[in-house]
Parts: sequence; structure tokens; C-alpha cells
Amino acid sequence: MGKKNAHTPDPESPAGVLFDYAVDRQDVKWLMGQLHEKADVNRHTVEYELQILKIISVGWSIAYHLENQPARQPLLEAFWNAVREYAQSLSQTTELMIGQDIDYFQTLRDRLDAYLAAMSASSEKNDPAAVIGPAFAENCGNADDLFTRMTGAKMFMSVVSRVKTYLDKVAESSS
Repeated sequence: MGKKNAHTPDPESPAGVLFDYAVDRQDVKWLMGQLHEKADVNRHTVEYELQILKIISVGWSIAYHLENQPARQPLLEAFWNAVREYAQSLSQTTELMIGQDIDYFQTLRDRLDAYLAAMSASSEKNDPAAVIGPAFAENCGNADDLFTRMTGAKMFMSVVSRVKTYLDKVAESSS
């Protein structure tokens, strides 16, 4: 993330820990290594979309798991401010490298809106991963590819579970 400013959370704070987890690439690399060789998608696109899905899944998980709790809004604000700062830095670096203006934060917002719309339109209200998988595959360019659907669903389920576990530990230690 580079230099610290007013929007950079303390790395030890819940927002800092969750932000660091959101941008960490180990899960992405592992899932890419597991993506079946017969997956009919561009692997670079899948890798790019996995990182986007991971970041927005962390934000979604915070909102979902802390629903109706006072810590929800401050944590969400700190997390998304850190993401915005990260996205601006990434956008600036990309522009310098390729000479094209890319608004990575807007890309994150657009994907979040698309995933939320897919969940709202689905009859699978109790199983968001069943919606996220196909929506992820569609973002990767082949909504019908089962391997890509499963990869997106795995990322989403893993993130939701890990964020819940972390938030439960934070709540436990503060009581």
C-alpha cells in the first residue's frame, strides 16, 4: 500500500487485517492452480476476476456478518476507504505502465453491483454461492463453464467463512 495516510487503517486493526486479507494473492494463486485444465476461459481473466471477487466478498461479508451491530458501519468505512486508496494507487500505476486511464475502484463497484443484482434476482436467496459462481463465470467470459463457476463459488465461500471466523474472534476478544 505504500505510504500511510488518513485512510490507511492500522494493520493490526480489524479493518487493516481484513484489508490485508482482501488483497493477499495466496488464495487466488491456489485457486488458479486448481482450475481444471479443460476450463474454457482465459486464465488471465479468471485470475483478475478472482482478486476482484475476493476484495468485494470481504466487504460483503463484513456487512452481512455484522448486520445490526454498531461496529458494522465504522469497519465498513475503514475497509472501503483502504480499498479505495489501494485502487487509486493501482490505477495510477497501471496508467503509467500502459498509458491508459483505468479506474479500478469503479471496476470493483461495478462488479459488486452486478453480484448484488444477481443475488437479488435469484431464487437461491439462502445460497449466495450458488449465484456468485455463475455470475463469476459470466464475468470471466463463459457463464456456462462449470469449472469457472466452481472456482468463483469456492473463492466466495472461503472468504465468507474466513471473515466470519475472524469477526467472531474479534468479538470474543473484546467481550
